[in-house]
Amino acid sequence: MTRTEQTESQSVHRTGRQTGGQAGRQAAFRTAPRRTVLISGAGVAGSALAFWLNRYGFAVTVVEKAPALRAGGYPIDVRGTALEVVRRMGILPRLREAHIDLRRLTFLEGDGREVASVHPHSVTGGVEGRDLEVRRGDLSDALYAAVRDDVEFLFGDSVDTLDQRGHGVDVTFRGGDRRTYDVVVGADGSHSRTRELLFGPEDRFHRYLGYRFAVFTLPNTFGLSLETVMWNAPGKAAALYAVGDQDDVHAFLNYAHPEPPSDAFGDPRAQRALMAGEFADAGWEVPGLLAALREAEDVFFDAVSQIRMPRWSSGRVALVGDAAYAPSFLTGQGTSLALVGAYMLAASLADRDHIAGFAAYEHRTREFVTVNQDLVGEGGAALFPTTARALEQRNDRLRNLSAVPSGSGRPAHSALTLPEFTPVP
Repeated sequence: MTRTEQTESQSVHRTGRQTGGQAGRQAAFRTAPRRTVLISGAGVAGSALAFWLNRYGFAVTVVEKAPALRAGGYPIDVRGTALEVVRRMGILPRLREAHIDLRRLTFLEGDGREVASVHPHSVTGGVEGRDLEVRRGDLSDALYAAVRDDVEFLFGDSVDTLDQRGHGVDVTFRGGDRRTYDVVVGADGSHSRTRELLFGPEDRFHRYLGYRFAVFTLPNTFGLSLETVMWNAPGKAAALYAVGDQDDVHAFLNYAHPEPPSDAFGDPRAQRALMAGEFADAGWEVPGLLAALREAEDVFFDAVSQIRMPRWSSGRVALVGDAAYAPSFLTGQGTSLALVGAYMLAASLADRDHIAGFAAYEHRTREFVTVNQDLVGEGGAALFPTTARALEQRNDRLRNLSAVPSGSGRPAHSALTLPEFTPVP
């Protein structure tokens, strides 16, 4: 479908009553055809952005290289301002039903002896009874269900080239199709292809945080339920995470290293070899985890890192979520930043052209992103001490930690007030 066919098939924009400058800006779009937008990536950021842009009257297409939505996945957190985003989307009740009420987080010495068993929120800064922890697949399903009837999804395809011209962005897809859009948004993760096409190689924006990790699943032969058990040695950690009374548990291996594992990206055999070599002498359940790693079919391997960019857009193309500002799992805020960023980008484009909209998006959102990315030091110190002395100090803090989690959460989680949503009638 060409851009002309897309816009001719859509109804005319109409707006409600506004005041002041907003009325003037919105009036400019009242009689214009629906603006077209392509979102690359159907993950949390991409699906949330599709929802809000559709509500603001855009004609939205989402392209996703996977053949279908990715099921399962490691549990993720939704906290602070992001809770208001999902409430406004109408999916909060569904996510409450899917909430994983993790009961305890147990830390172990290198020899397997227990250091302390604490409430998870005492370490993460979450708020019991308010913040959410859900399987990534459950959140993806909820987002997709909220938007699938109103948005075009192209699964099993991806963006090959972008060519910006005065009239729009000419897109060539890997499958051979060609279309033109008014705006393109990359929501394709920390290793974003859109970012590479727009700004150049990833290493310009990649901030390595000193760890390499692998996540995979294995049979739950440990009798674990709604809990995490973490083993630590200096610079190393292994964990088992049971989200319920299920047959499988999530396994996690992490170790400190001064350089990112560049040679292992894209090479599953090299990834497994790195982990096996690093944890060869580890105790506790680690030998069994390494054996399971060799056979696992769902291994996710990566470097612990952030994406830090001086700007998130160029011309008619912008980035959202991990593609623009991945905070790393050490902050626990990747999903929340994706949800909030999507909301703010859509709100900023609603009554502005792409130039003013992208500028407003950065101006209104960057401080929130930065304060949450800066939580990384707290997460690393709590979970992965790199020296024997630091590990001893961490363990002492855990032994003295109050059993009652904080009732307020970390200020960074709620450091942004969302603008009001004004839908297109």
